[in-house]
Amino acid sequence: MKINGTLISYFFVCKTKLWLHANRINLEDNSEDVRIGKVLHEINKDKIDEVSFDSIKVDKITKDYVVEVKKSDSDIESAKWQLLLYLYKLKKIGVVKKGKLEVFEKRKQNKKVHFIELSKEKEQELEMIINEIENHIDNPIPPKPIKKSICKKCAYFEYCFI
Repeated sequence: MKINGTLISYFFVCKTKLWLHANRINLEDNSEDVRIGKVLHEINKDKIDEVSFDSIKVDKITKDYVVEVKKSDSDIESAKWQLLLYLYKLKKIGVVKKGKLEVFEKRKQNKKVHFIELSKEKEQELEMIINEIENHIDNPIPPKPIKKSICKKCAYFEYCFI
């Protein structure tokens, strides 16, 4: 399976969710957060020029930036790594850009825009993360869920805990 932005994000959020999604057990069609994200993209489609390549979708590519748009900053770390994956995949085909992460709602951070660059160190770390993801999803059984405060909002909550 090709590693995409969703898998990178789930790696940081929950290894069980990562495994389930990667193994085609998708319970997100009923998720309110997923619906909100789709509505935000729909509302802003005149501002978002989604570009697809190599199993990923980026919200926009400008002269200098790959732009990723998120509903909130509640999961900013996984969003940054998702954007780093896009920069990495573009670099592999000869397109070198910087990253720009735009957030609609500020909750935990002080900024609505975060600028990201793919350094050599981040690139090496990303390659290790990709290897870890591949190891997780190749496992024949999912990892045991770890209950966190974010679980209650997760589309996989009932699968994991009920």
